Amino acid sequence: MPRPATEACEALPGTPGVISHPPSSEPSIEPSGLPSNKSSSELQASELLAWRRQQLSGKGGAAADLDWLLDLAGGLRWPDLQALHLHPDRMVQLSQPLDRIKDLWQRHRRTAEPLQYLVGVCPWRDLDLRVGPGVLIPRQETEQLVDLALARVANANGAGLVWADLGTGSGALAVALARALPEALGLAVDASSSALELAAANRAAAGVEERFLLLRSDWWEALRPWWGAVDLVVANPPYIPTTTIDGLDPVVRDHEPRLALDGGPDGLDAVRAIVAGASAALAPGGTLLLEHHHDQSDAVLALLQASGMEHLEAHRDLEGVKRFAAGRRPPLPEER
Repeated sequence: MPRPATEACEALPGTPGVISHPPSSEPSIEPSGLPSNKSSSELQASELLAWRRQQLSGKGGAAADLDWLLDLAGGLRWPDLQALHLHPDRMVQLSQPLDRIKDLWQRHRRTAEPLQYLVGVCPWRDLDLRVGPGVLIPRQETEQLVDLALARVANANGAGLVWADLGTGSGALAVALARALPEALGLAVDASSSALELAAANRAAAGVEERFLLLRSDWWEALRPWWGAVDLVVANPPYIPTTTIDGLDPVVRDHEPRLALDGGPDGLDAVRAIVAGASAALAPGGTLLLEHHHDQSDAVLALLQASGMEHLEAHRDLEGVKRFAAGRRPPLPEER
């Protein structure tokens, strides 16, 4: 279905309550823009569609965002919403009253707060992640970082593998890796205590509490006990140049944590710190995978090369943009 303005999430699967077919009637819309049964979560399809049109008529806001909110907050999946145009007499059961959904929508339009924060959930891959103002909202393109990582794992279940997620945020990458690699040891690091709290909640919700540790520090420091033994590292660090942040959409600029966005003057401060520690922390033959800004591929590969990494690779996202970089610590001479 269409994505909200942050382009961060996929539609949350819901269970719509499309039930009976009462006689058709004209919808009753109050001056407030709500149907007459606004306190109820059950209403006629024609009423809901009329309410949706009124919310979008000259009031700002994107139709895709409102439909996403009806899905995530109301439990009405986008295909089922579209089907209501063909069956306006059906009754629809939302998961919460329409006036509550309207309040969320108006707040989003008034303050540009991300819908994911207002609802508290972001669907990502096959996960429903808890999110809030303390963490970056997981983006769709970051899902590919998981696939790139798993393609480099020799054992399907991760037996004997040690992996790390630097700057875990909501724990999206860590939870995905832990589910895919049940026999591996995972280490997820973040400097933000609020981010680690959300990551812990997402780890518990996914049932992978025993599969990875949550550690607080900047980048490599918390991993010292495992230095030289980490086989696989993924990181989606802050990489937006400082001067670029003020030009971002208000939904990002004014609400997502600057700590997770600001990569310094050229956007590469965090990347430099991660690359600088990779040779010491990675096991011989270990792999580092980084997400970066759309125009940083050459610069990131140059940093990896200068640090002594080998087998350098650039990978494109689904839109064909070079978004990821990979490098490997050289193996020991006897392992070549």
